[in-house]
Amino acid sequence: MPVETGQMFDNKNKMLKRLKKQTYETNFAQFQKAYAKQFEEMTAYAEQAADKQAAAMEIGTWFTDGAFKKYGSGKKKIPSYVQADLNLFMIYYVFPALLKTGHPDAEQIADGICKAWAERFRGNNIGYTDYDTLYQSFHDKILGIF
Repeated sequence: MPVETGQMFDNKNKMLKRLKKQTYETNFAQFQKAYAKQFEEMTAYAEQAADKQAAAMEIGTWFTDGAFKKYGSGKKKIPSYVQADLNLFMIYYVFPALLKTGHPDAEQIADGICKAWAERFRGNNIGYTDYDTLYQSFHDKILGIF
């Protein structure tokens, strides 16, 4: 896979800051548009593979290696506060964008990424859901406070 995945995390802090329904919708649309080519490459790679499960794990390893390379900077472990943000970013942006491609192999790729993520980042077992489910879970205001 020729595309560097670490660049997907470039705006991580900005995209996770003050995350509300409207900002999430805007941020997600921008993210999806900016990285559509990368998700297309992932699904195309899995589609052409004879062993789709092995291809999904390859994609997962490639993806997590890119994230680790960007944030690990020669260390064996990423600081926990950075890791928490990476996990949230994956759940809020990466997985929903992958699933929104509608590709039949998207869920298998997401499973491969989750498995590789847990292997690379010990103790960080993440899951995924689709954009619509996440979007519906947002509330603009909680008791009128926020």
